[in-house]
This record gives sequence, structure tokens and C-alpha cells, in this order.
Amino acid sequence: MPGTIDDLVASIEVELEAAHKRIKKCGAEVKLILDKAQQDGRSSLTTEEDERVAELFAARDQGRQDVTGIETKLANANKIKAEEMERSAEAKKQKPTEARRPAYDQVARVGQEERTYRRDQDPNGKSFLMDVSRQFLFQDVEASSRLSRHMQEERVERAEYFLRATGTGAFSGLTVPQYLTDMYAPKTAKLRPFADICNVHQLPPDGMSVHISRITTGSSAANQASENANVSETDMDDELLTIPVKTAAGQQTVSRQAIDRGTGIEDVTMQDLFNRVATVLDSTLINEATTGLSAVAQATSYTDADPTGAELYPKILGAAAGVEEALLAMGQPTHAVMSSRRWYWLSSQMSSVWPMINWSNLPVQAGGTANAQSSYASGPRGVLPCGLEVIVDNNIATNLGAGTNEDEMFVVPQDECHLWEDGEAPLFIRAEQAKAASLGVLLVAYKYYAYTFSRYANGMQKIGGTGLSAPTF
Repeated sequence: MPGTIDDLVASIEVELEAAHKRIKKCGAEVKLILDKAQQDGRSSLTTEEDERVAELFAARDQGRQDVTGIETKLANANKIKAEEMERSAEAKKQKPTEARRPAYDQVARVGQEERTYRRDQDPNGKSFLMDVSRQFLFQDVEASSRLSRHMQEERVERAEYFLRATGTGAFSGLTVPQYLTDMYAPKTAKLRPFADICNVHQLPPDGMSVHISRITTGSSAANQASENANVSETDMDDELLTIPVKTAAGQQTVSRQAIDRGTGIEDVTMQDLFNRVATVLDSTLINEATTGLSAVAQATSYTDADPTGAELYPKILGAAAGVEEALLAMGQPTHAVMSSRRWYWLSSQMSSVWPMINWSNLPVQAGGTANAQSSYASGPRGVLPCGLEVIVDNNIATNLGAGTNEDEMFVVPQDECHLWEDGEAPLFIRAEQAKAASLGVLLVAYKYYAYTFSRYANGMQKIGGTGLSAPTF
């Protein structure tokens, strides 16, 4: 369905911005390559670097050509828009007549225009999802009109996501109404308790990786041996930490019957897909091989056939000490992340002795406090005597160790748990080709994110071993 001239101008402006960013990115990468060669003291680039620089210059030149063409296209579109605005202004001109004005109480008045999809009228996303399906399956004109109006509202309120929310096909990447993505519904799902306490950054607007510099060799200082003697000098060095952008996605086939009759699809599809996307993101942060929290964290072993809370607590403090030793003034341990079974097991432990030093305002005869108002995936569950806030996350594996029945506990500094993701409901949903043989439409929800826990070696700590086998209550 053709859009308005405003839609066309907006899409061309987005295309122009993307072209400028490609040019800027090429120049930044060339500078990075040259800086690296300079730091290494090399008089020339390597063969691979020469080839890459040539590719970047070619891409930059092509980008400049693209910018010229896009600017011409934008100028023509703006000219058409100006003409339409002139015709509209001319049509709105009023000519005085002898007609009597209507009384005050007979005049229609227009207030603020409401959103197409609203929480009070469509709390579960039923209308939105049915419109997605009907537009795709039946080319429903009214559904297409509502979706088009919704995307125009998104373009006005969240323009930075418009480029990612649209594509070459009609409605190939619809932005989900923001209030729906807050509905992490009561369907059983592990969700994202750990991800929600991470240090969140805005995901860059383009590219499939995030680059940050990590200092590997610092400068030095020492007492001067004598007057005019050389002082200590050590050349600083860094390395580029490249963090891949991942895509968390899920799909659901909606039956033709559900689309036609609209019974229950909001629960089965919309909420469940959002829950699964949130769960896979959090699970990846914890369990991904090589880069996940479990793989990066420095391990402390707790081996005991008859574990107790009193024995486990010093291990937690040892992990916290390891975090502080690695980070010094660059961060401090803030959270203990554990599975729900470990939290309830700790809560079940009885003791006649207490820590010599309580860092939190705890009762003298308690080994910690619980937040009675908190439930799963709703914030800290309690505070340990050393001040660590407890996060319960059931994405932590419980099948570890030789007996495949152990879990792990993590002690982390919140500031160094870096997560890049789109803010403000960055979930998109697509209608894929219908499965004609089974009378279904495939719906896909997805989002982009990146993460790292590796800025500092040993900045993350974990506790594991037979002492964390399946607890007995």
C-alpha cells in the first residue's frame, strides 16, 4: 500500500542518515588501522590491512555517490511535499459568508488524538496481532490502514527505531506497541532477572559488533634513583575488544482458525513470544560458551558432601574479595546471583553464630534479610550480611558437575556487567509466508543485543562444586 508523501520523505531521510553513517564508519576504521600500525612502530601496513583499507576507501567513495543520489531524491520529494502543502493550504482558506455561526454547544471539538493500539482498549495485544495476520493473509484494507497509522505514530514517537522496524516488504518488521512489551505475562518462563540489573547501554544504530578499547599494559612509576636520573617509564598498550551483536528471536505459527475467530491468540502468541525472547537473552548472558558469565567468571570451589549455609557464606565473601582485588577502585561487588533453589536453601539454614561484621543494617541474630515484597524477576530478593543484593535467576544451570545436579552462584560488580540493547520496547514482529498446507501464519518476534563481562580479568567470580548440589530441605 503506497504511503503518504511524509512517509516517503521520512524514509529517504533515514536512508540518507544511514549512508552518512556508513561513510563515517569507513573513515573511523581506516583511522583505527593506521593508529594500530603507528602504535606497533610499523612503517607500512600488512597485506591484509592494505586490502582492508582499499575496501574501506571503495566503500566510502560508493557511499559518497549514494549520498549524492539520495540528496537529489530527497530534494525532489521535498518539492512534491511543498506543492502538496500549498494545495492543502489553499484548500483550507476560508471565505466569509453570510451564514450564521453555530451556537457554542453545537460546535464539534477535537482533543488529543489517541494511539491506534491502546492499553485500555487492547490490553493483551489481540487487535494488533489479528491486524498483523489479517493484513498478511487476506490483504485486509482496514487492518493495513490501522497498522500504517500505528507505524506513523511509532515514527513520530520513536524515530530512531524506524529504520530497523521497516524493510523491503510490506510490514516486514512491525514495531510492537510499547505497552505490550511490558507484559511479561504469568506464563511460566525464566525471563531476564540478571539482565535487568546489568549496566545497560544504547545499542549502536548500525553494525553487527560493538568495539571498545581495553588497556592491557599500564604506565609505571617508581622512586627516582638520584637527581637527574631517568624516571620510570612503561609504554601503555591496549587491545580492541570486539563484542558481537546477537539476535534473540522466537516464532509461533498462528492457525487460520485463530486468525478468523480471534480466540486466545493474544495469550498464546504475543505474551509467550516476548517471554521466550527475554529468556533466551538472559540465558545467553549467563551460559554462553566462552563469553557468558559462567565461562568468564573466576571459579571458587566449594566441595562438601554435607554443605551448610555457614560454610557457604565464607566462599561468598572470598568471591567478593576476588572481585575487589581484580577491580580495585574501578568497581566493587554488588550482587550475588543464584538460582531460586539456592536462595531458599540458604533461607532454610539455621545457625547459632553470626558474622563478626555486618555491612548492612541487619538484625544481630540474622544471617541476611529477605525482601517480602519481591517475587521472581521483580528485583533483589534480599541482602546478605556483606551488603550483596541477591538476584534469583533460574537461567542458571542446575545440571553441572559429575553428578549433573550442581548449580553455581555468582558474585558480580553491576557496573562491569555490560549489556547493549535498544531501549523503549525494541521488539519487532514479522508475518512470514503462510503455511498453506496447515492453514497457518508464521509470526516471528526478535530483538538485537550485545554484552561483555570481560573488560577486566577476574572481575567476575563464581562458586561451584559438590557443595552446591541439589539441596535437601
